[in-house]
Amino acid sequence: MFDPGWVIIHADLDSFFASVEQRDDPRLRGRPVIVGGGVVLAASYEAKAYGVRSAMDGRQAGVLCPQAIVVPPRFEAYVEASRRVFEIFRDTTPLVEGLSIDEAFLDVGGLRRLVGPAEGIAASLRARVRAEVGLPISTGIARTKFLAKVASAVSKPDGLLFVPPHAEADFLHPLPVERLWGVGAVTAAKLHADGIRTVGDLARRQESELTHVAGKAAGRHLHALANLRDPRPVEVGRRRRSIGSQSALGPARRRTYDETEALLAALVDRVTKRLRGGERIGRTFTLRVRFADYTRATRSATIPHSTAATATWLETGRRLLRANWPLLEERGCTLLGISISGLVDNDSVQLELPLFEAEQKGDSLDVALDAIKEKYGGQAVKRAVLVGRHTGIEMPTLPDPSPRSG
Repeated sequence: MFDPGWVIIHADLDSFFASVEQRDDPRLRGRPVIVGGGVVLAASYEAKAYGVRSAMDGRQAGVLCPQAIVVPPRFEAYVEASRRVFEIFRDTTPLVEGLSIDEAFLDVGGLRRLVGPAEGIAASLRARVRAEVGLPISTGIARTKFLAKVASAVSKPDGLLFVPPHAEADFLHPLPVERLWGVGAVTAAKLHADGIRTVGDLARRQESELTHVAGKAAGRHLHALANLRDPRPVEVGRRRRSIGSQSALGPARRRTYDETEALLAALVDRVTKRLRGGERIGRTFTLRVRFADYTRATRSATIPHSTAATATWLETGRRLLRANWPLLEERGCTLLGISISGLVDNDSVQLELPLFEAEQKGDSLDVALDAIKEKYGGQAVKRAVLVGRHTGIEMPTLPDPSPRSG
């Protein structure tokens, strides 16, 4: 068993969006389900068995699994399910670090004497999520965050895996090197070319060798993880440094500038509302695009003063979109995303006085629109350019897990 101290559970909802759809519609249970059309936002395990994966082109998914049932995303349902699951997390332990809308780290090291071993805590958590929210969840238990996350991934679907300290190397080293955080397709190809295919292969190399293959920072990071070094604690109340949202457009047709600008406006509306809800302001706007050949590009702009004003960020985004539209039009855009970063609390910066009447009106309008949407729902009021349009906006991350209290 663990020594008293860090005992970390990584809890990760299984195929979250698809599981919510199967929970809410009995006709979908046990059948292959794809959430999203042009691009796959999520796939049930029945669809994954045919090779369907998130972010896959919808037409390719249809070829792999023609019998799949495609459903549109319902983000309000996913946010509500996430809220209920996180309530269970925080009822289990106050030491919760949310990673996204469907996963979190929980430090349960201090609960052993009061509640029992971590395996029992994780089993109880899983049973509550199933009974109270109706969703499957996988959990990994280990001494470090990294090992706990790997354990939960290995335990999927709907599993529980405990990695005791004396068996950490036996568990981790036989796994493919792709299991390490930071090893994507490009890095994996470099490591494979150098004869490194398992985590154990990597652990046996010198750090200097890895920095030569993967770069200085990445080499140091990978060498530490492969040798079981991960000193990061569960961070409670850690506030996000950026907030973003995106929309998968699909390759079926190319959108006009006006259509793309309307989508940009919808993304800005969503993100700035979340900024104000968390009492945050930011300075840097980043536009993210994915082209028809699945390559990506980002463009950023930083403004003089931090703000959460919709009008300011919309104009900033429009400038970036106009400047880069020839490239988007030439190569085709299959995903559009934005983020606002450099976030700080809105009372931590001495802002300039709103000298112009338009600024004062803009702030008042933002507050009024936020209040209407909170009371009557996100679709109660929208921009005229969005009427009749399906934006397909994704919410891949949980709203700031530690909003300030009023």
